[in-house]
Amino acid sequence: MDFDSPFTFLFLGLTVLISWQAIERPQLLARLLLWPPAVQRQGQYDRLFTYGLVHADWGHLLFNMITLYFFGRLIESFLSQQFGLWAFPLFYVSALLVSVLPGYFKHSNDPNYRTLGASGAVSAVLFAYILLQPWNLIFVFFIPVPAIVYGVLFLGYSIYMDRRGSDSINHSAHLWGAVYGVVFLIIAEPRVLSFFLQSLLNPLG
Repeated sequence: MDFDSPFTFLFLGLTVLISWQAIERPQLLARLLLWPPAVQRQGQYDRLFTYGLVHADWGHLLFNMITLYFFGRLIESFLSQQFGLWAFPLFYVSALLVSVLPGYFKHSNDPNYRTLGASGAVSAVLFAYILLQPWNLIFVFFIPVPAIVYGVLFLGYSIYMDRRGSDSINHSAHLWGAVYGVVFLIIAEPRVLSFFLQSLLNPLG
């Protein structure tokens, strides 16, 4: 384990382990994913967090965990230096909750609505990284793209797909996770905003 970012690796290991078990055991998957009737009628409020520990398939899991691995370590290091060891787990776990609540309330009366995956929290981590390193290159399908450009395209795509509602991906969680990541970091350390704006005006560093 990397002792400079222990919680990033803890979340990685826990998510991979539980997702693996849930993919193999549909009963476990059904118990941990977010399903509004189970929360409202059975009081299973833990689902508002455990949904982020399970994934639909290995591709879904791999994409989220690779993103968490590359960007979570920097954000954990930054938050730990500024606010202490527990800042990053607070950020990540609260991002799971905040990113899913808009979709949950929107579909609270829809018994067919189910969602799972760490995408909301991972989006929060990614966009916190974009605030700190807006011009660093992110490799999207092996194509280098500046982080800020990727962020703008990602937000536009998430808004568009969320309005269309034509697939099973929780684009709302992606969007609100991204917003939460930015807001959390600015509130926690307001100087980040001025640093980000200065960086935007100086792409060559």
